[in-house]
Amino acid sequence: MITALRAEQQIEAAHSAFTASQDVAPEVRASWLEAIAVAFEDHADELIALAQSETHLGEHRLSGELRRTVFQLRLYISEILAGENLDATIDHADGAWGMGPRPDIRRVNIPLGVVGVFGASNFPFAFSVLGGDTASALAAGCAVVHKIHDGHPELGRRMGEVAIEALRTAGAPEHLLSTVTGRDAAEALVDHPLTRAVGFTGSTGGGRALLDRIAARDRPIPFYGELGSINPVFATERAWALRGDEILTAYAQSFTMGMGQFCTKPGLLFAPTDREQVARVVGTQVAQGQRTPLLSAKLRAGFDAALEKMCATDGIEVVVAGDSAESPAPTVLLTTAAFVRADPAILEREMFGPATLVICYEPGEDLADLAALLDGQLTASVQAQAEEDIDPLLAVLREKSGRVLWNEWPTGVTVSYAQHHGGPYPATTAERTTSVGPAAIARFMRPVAFQGFPPAHLPLALQDENPWRISRRVDGHWQHHDHGAGSHS
Repeated sequence: MITALRAEQQIEAAHSAFTASQDVAPEVRASWLEAIAVAFEDHADELIALAQSETHLGEHRLSGELRRTVFQLRLYISEILAGENLDATIDHADGAWGMGPRPDIRRVNIPLGVVGVFGASNFPFAFSVLGGDTASALAAGCAVVHKIHDGHPELGRRMGEVAIEALRTAGAPEHLLSTVTGRDAAEALVDHPLTRAVGFTGSTGGGRALLDRIAARDRPIPFYGELGSINPVFATERAWALRGDEILTAYAQSFTMGMGQFCTKPGLLFAPTDREQVARVVGTQVAQGQRTPLLSAKLRAGFDAALEKMCATDGIEVVVAGDSAESPAPTVLLTTAAFVRADPAILEREMFGPATLVICYEPGEDLADLAALLDGQLTASVQAQAEEDIDPLLAVLREKSGRVLWNEWPTGVTVSYAQHHGGPYPATTAERTTSVGPAAIARFMRPVAFQGFPPAHLPLALQDENPWRISRRVDGHWQHHDHGAGSHS
């Protein structure tokens, strides 16, 4: 474990590394990220074997997750080479400007500084030492101190070593990335005045504790926390009449994927179904699925407690019974819309593991009214037919969630430009931001405007000659630039 004093020293060293590197050219920063990507590819077998030994996850799943991590790094490279993260904007002086003479004013995003990142247990590569928070903070130009999750400590340590050595070989300043372990170091990381932002993926309880601690700082800082989500699915009467068994089968496959340990696992299904249909279709499907132990003893204990509490709630019955085996069988619970209307808190109980709740509604019930009972979510899904008018339901779901899906399932979060992995509290603490995709970089930057500066004293990203050859908005018009191939409007 790292002591608080040692963590403070690492944060100070990270700040020095940030100071030395915050203004490097995009090509240089890109070369650092590429070095990490290559190093992870070169050490893939070693890292995957370590992950298998600490997480109970299979080689196929881990190989895909590591590829995703490397792909994400390279997607961020293309973003910073194009300068998209900088959002460089130039307004030249204009004496004929509509509201009166306009001064020369130019704006660019700059990195925040040292970022503390808390990794997740359920994605040992994609949301860990070089997961989305760390990768986007480095792409932004920040330094990162990463708190290794105790669910895979040896993997976290080794990933840190591989990445740090890659950065060193590529010429990055020492301590641009470092890792810590233990509660004392975690508290120091949150409290230190040089820490300028914190990223977190984990439980609602843990995230709320961090949020409160950060708010109590003398100088509050941004906290980008992903906390909890139950990811409801709504099936319309028309869709159910046409393909109810098909929807139940796919739902069972989705909620049991990864033993129900995905942040986007669908935990609620609203459907005009009954006990017999759910037991027949879902029972058959889950009996065929593969089982593995949950990621950690702590996570298993939390799942067992949440499931026990749900089973003991009035109005909830067990339709497909799980078990207490080391690799537990999935559990399917059932209740009615009438019960959740009487006790909406039922809809806020996350069971992080292989369990789900089906809510049976009567024909003619207002799905938008039921959706309004939900708290903030990462995702919400609808199973419907194109000819149906479900605009009232969709209007509620877009207010409640960060990603709305049509006839698809939420498990699986692709890394892409339009991706939004976020949502209203308690899904996240910053609903306007995403932790996946290039837009995640913006979380760790802030805009600064420069007015009336002589050209030689402007940041390179804002000089008229555009020495970094990046895309910019000049006098209201975007001037895009194919990096290395000449500019065009």
